[in-house]
Amino acid sequence: MSLTRRQVAVAGLGVPLALAVTGTAQAAPRRHRTLYIAGDSTAAQKYADAAPETGWGTALPFLLHRHLTVANHAVNGRSSKSFVDEGRLEAILSSIRPGDFLLVQFAHNDEKTTDPTRHTEPWSTYQEYLRMYVDGARARGARPVLATAVERRRFDADGRAVPSHGEYPAAMRALAAEERVALLDVQALSLALWQELGAEETKKYFNWTAAEQDNTHFNPPGAIAVARLVARELLRTRVLAPHDVRRLDAEIPESWITWPEAVA
Repeated sequence: MSLTRRQVAVAGLGVPLALAVTGTAQAAPRRHRTLYIAGDSTAAQKYADAAPETGWGTALPFLLHRHLTVANHAVNGRSSKSFVDEGRLEAILSSIRPGDFLLVQFAHNDEKTTDPTRHTEPWSTYQEYLRMYVDGARARGARPVLATAVERRRFDADGRAVPSHGEYPAAMRALAAEERVALLDVQALSLALWQELGAEETKKYFNWTAAEQDNTHFNPPGAIAVARLVARELLRTRVLAPHDVRRLDAEIPESWITWPEAVA
């Protein structure tokens, strides 16, 4: 299937390390690795017409060292199923290389039971589609990484942060254990963060504007906070090493977040 440039837009931030030189002998260049993101609108690159909405995948490069490139293939509205059906997984697998990473986060749109083009069942079709990502990455010598879906901003009458993804996180955790795939439990961590911040303070992390009260998508502070959770999980699970990450506890200016003009 032919995809437009916007549909497969890649946030390719990062450059390879300079060649190391020891004495008079020049070492072989260290090939930089690429971390591909397959996901939905919570991770996707946003464009000028959507600002200040920001996907966490846009902020992730600021937390990784420059020998790691982030290729953000996440797209608004996609599920684990529709991403495959539209040829987006194949687009990643056609360019992924040994030593690269494929980070997969879906659930928000898999949950839409009234849309057969996107809906999956947690303990059957959702896991079946996730296996396509896992198997595809492994077949090409890349490392698959599963990330439970980041939580929405939902609070009950008593001010408790409420989970919104049903059985999907549990189904992903079970698949990760079965397939021995690294799991980033972003759902649990983001829920705990929203609880710590509270109902009012979390508004500063989501896309709340004068015109919109969005409890799913992030603004720059929210995208940076979730990207920080992702980076810390990549380190905790030993997908990445300490020399691969940076700024885990440092302030990242909101001004670093940009929204390019859309490409037709």
